[in-house]
Amino acid sequence: MNDIAGNLAAVLQRMEQARAAAGRPPGSVRLVAVTKAHPAAAIAAAVAAGQRDFGESYLQEALPKIQALQGQGLCWHYIGPVQGNKTRELAAHFDWVHGVDRPRIAERLSAQRPEGLNALNVCVQVNISGEASKSGCAAEQAAALCAAVAALPRLRLRGLMTIPRPGDDAEAVRPAFRRLRELFQSIRDGGAVDPQCFDTLSMGMSDDFEVAVAEGATLVRIGTAIFGARGEG
Repeated sequence: MNDIAGNLAAVLQRMEQARAAAGRPPGSVRLVAVTKAHPAAAIAAAVAAGQRDFGESYLQEALPKIQALQGQGLCWHYIGPVQGNKTRELAAHFDWVHGVDRPRIAERLSAQRPEGLNALNVCVQVNISGEASKSGCAAEQAAALCAAVAALPRLRLRGLMTIPRPGDDAEAVRPAFRRLRELFQSIRDGGAVDPQCFDTLSMGMSDDFEVAVAEGATLVRIGTAIFGARGEG
């Protein structure tokens, strides 16, 4: 298995350096370790090294891992596209859903969140680069969708998420991250959401997370830099 503990420590150090260089306060950036295509044993190794937030993109792959690792105080983030026929399981088993991109999905998550659980943390996914192949609402629709989500019970609107068009290098993605931050600030200041709760920018992955941190990311989603390429480990 890859040196998961060592890789995790290196990623956290790079995150901290990026945070400090950007002049942001300690504790303002949180790591979601992306474990899709990696086994429960790899997650357990990261847990042993202190990691608590984990991201999955495929429901049927995620559920056995969540079951295997239950009782350890972990926080599970669903970061893949959200299909209507999957919302009941997502609402029951995850702490965060990052990919809400239309009102109907939010309504289903709200209605299906079990009463005994805390409110489901939700991010609205924005297709900031306007790619036809990507999930997410258009940037100009994000404010209205956020207002609709914020009005639903059993959900807690936390912020925005994006997966921008890949660039030749990390700097090429900076304008997309900046646009999302500016959109986030506009929505937060617009009066339709609770600014105390609307606190999350989920952006940045293994190849570009330091630029994302510089542009205001509060959650970065990193898999390969910790666990290796999919299927390794």
